[in-house]
Amino acid sequence: MPIACAVHQPGPWHILNEQNVMLAEGAKLQPGVVLDGSSGPIIVGKGASLGANSVIQGPAYIGDYTQVQPLTFIRPGCSIGPHCRIGGEISNSIIQGNSNKSHDGFVGDSYIGEWVNLGAGTSTSNLKNTYDAVDINIAGKKYNTGRKFVGALMGDHSKTAIGTRLMTGSYIGCATQIARSSITPQFVPSFTWMSDKGTTPYRMDKVEQVAKAVYARRNRPWTDEDTAFLSVIQSLAEKVETE
Repeated sequence: MPIACAVHQPGPWHILNEQNVMLAEGAKLQPGVVLDGSSGPIIVGKGASLGANSVIQGPAYIGDYTQVQPLTFIRPGCSIGPHCRIGGEISNSIIQGNSNKSHDGFVGDSYIGEWVNLGAGTSTSNLKNTYDAVDINIAGKKYNTGRKFVGALMGDHSKTAIGTRLMTGSYIGCATQIARSSITPQFVPSFTWMSDKGTTPYRMDKVEQVAKAVYARRNRPWTDEDTAFLSVIQSLAEKVETE
């Protein structure tokens, strides 16, 4: 990504360790933004916007044209892809491009795929009450991560309803819909529709219907390659998540 320059522009914001803060062309800062490069670099991509009174602590990367909402707190170790909408609190996490976490809620030590939408108040737990290393459960098999802090791993095209709670070490597959009032299970297979009424398969035609609507919101056409990609992911997920 071409870097226009380090921050040398006047404005009603606060920059710490200025030499570690870099803005690409067209990046916008609203009043009250804090960019703290004391613990690592901060790179803000082309056309990205940082809302009023948001705080970003490095190391951090904000992708091209991503919108950071006012009062957002991005803690160290975050990488956020292009064309995202980000709000609430995020720590030590990767959020891939075209995903939305626009509202309050905490996401920590997590990996969020592309085209994901986290409903308002969706939060992850990233630390066990016992402070033990976190296990990830995939289809009944436990894998010890050796890490004390692990949030959620969420595949592309997955979505959560408002107030969704994701437990420590959650595995949420590709193209899942979670809309339940109780705590989400630690393992949710790909292509699953989960609500208070129960769990059912999320049919491919419905997945495509929703994905096309989401693409249209970003002025992006749905192609045969996108359909083929989902089919491949479905086949791989069936193998990995049922072995």
